Amino acid sequence: QVQLVESGGGQVQAGGSLRLSCAASGSIFSIRLMGWYRQAPGKQRELVAIIITDGSANYADSVKGRFTISRDNVKNTVYLQMDSLKPEDTAVYFCNAAIRESWYSGYNNHWGQGAQVTVSS
Repeated sequence: QVQLVESGGGQVQAGGSLRLSCAASGSIFSIRLMGWYRQAPGKQRELVAIIITDGSANYADSVKGRFTISRDNVKNTVYLQMDSLKPEDTAVYFCNAAIRESWYSGYNNHWGQGAQVTVSS
């Protein structure tokens, strides 16, 4: 069984930085896509950033130039470095990964438990 475990959330003042980590464990044959989503109170979950195996990444316009996604393919871990944080970045951040558990299976979508990020003004 695959698990995604997140760490690194917390509270910070506007202009500060936080780094989120998400480690995948369990039955993993390969991981194609890893990413971060967030959900603010009363809003829908939205994409923040995604990264594929070769390191190519895409970002939501609202975080471009401030957030950086990276991954360690050996550790099956994805990171989100968040700089110049704004109060509107306050949300629960969810890790997501498309994981293939064996050579004969397809890719399944997995989610982490969520990490609270709170940015105060």
